[in-house]
Amino acid sequence: MPQTPAQRHRLRCLAEQQAAQTQAESVHGQTVGTAYELQLAQLHQHRLRLKDIQSVERKVEAKRAMLPEYDAYVDGVLQARPGTQDEVITTLLVWHIDAGNYGRALDIAEYALAAGMTPPDRYERNLPTIVQDEVAEAIINGKLEGMEAKHAAAQAIALTEDADTPDQARAKLYKAAGWAILGKHGSHDVDMAARALKACREALPLLARALELDPRTGVKKDIERLERRLKKQD
Repeated sequence: MPQTPAQRHRLRCLAEQQAAQTQAESVHGQTVGTAYELQLAQLHQHRLRLKDIQSVERKVEAKRAMLPEYDAYVDGVLQARPGTQDEVITTLLVWHIDAGNYGRALDIAEYALAAGMTPPDRYERNLPTIVQDEVAEAIINGKLEGMEAKHAAAQAIALTEDADTPDQARAKLYKAAGWAILGKHGSHDVDMAARALKACREALPLLARALELDPRTGVKKDIERLERRLKKQD
């Protein structure tokens, strides 16, 4: 059942109060308190429902319907920023990515990465790698476009700049950042002649970094085309 405005307000206030208390009292770095326990229990129920859904598309639709039920809790935690390990927060970060809510996901990621959180074991990758992989895939596959893609790539790079992640994941993110600046839509989109020189100049070092990190990332031809485009203007 959807939460009423009064319930959402109460949950947000409870989450803020709990987060502040946890920050002051928790010696183990683990989130505690009523709001967290309620959301963790709800998350468990939602996972059970998702487990019964076979279609990936329908799982995504279900997550979109479930996510608003956690908004008040997330808002409260992001306001108080206790910096403790929180399975609800790390799971919702991934669910927002799955649902295509990249702005919300990156807001959560900024806090979770700064706090050094780790995702549940089922995700296998660490949080910085998840952010790099998923933002890059969204751009390369055309789910994120235009200014939203540029901002998401730049934010993901900044958030994970100092993290220890596989070179392949970082390379893919730099590739995606270059593609976002160029407005490139897939490997078939190879014409650089009509693209603005400013975009070409900005994209080239990003793609060069991707190639440096992973020679198999698939940007070599793009780099050659950009270099030819820019050489003609010298």
